[in-house]
Amino acid sequence: MSDTPFLNDWFEFMDSDRPERVLDLITPDFEMSIQFSRGSGNASEFLGDRAGLVAYLEQREVSVLVHHLTHGARVDDVEIALGRATRDGRFESTFNVSAELDSSVNKVRRLLIARTPEIEFS
Repeated sequence: MSDTPFLNDWFEFMDSDRPERVLDLITPDFEMSIQFSRGSGNASEFLGDRAGLVAYLEQREVSVLVHHLTHGARVDDVEIALGRATRDGRFESTFNVSAELDSSVNKVRRLLIARTPEIEFS
């Protein structure tokens, strides 16, 4: 999606066999929260700074999910998107992502992601 070039790169890295490359895309003052629902009210939150992102990456399945950004926009230094994740080509979850960027270095300062398998947008 051309409206969100940073998020396109982020999810391309996340979907690869080397998702840790996203660590090169964060600023020194990076903060994040990832709200991760597995459905039926079973959810986890991953939060923090670089160490929080490292912990999130360590528990992820590598090269299993594919993220598809379906709608997105950039306003000033903020990219937002709606997307879906698939596993073996089948729907796994819907997600929203918001990223505040430091455009002077093309890196993310703040990242908020929420995902759920309970709602699928058409």
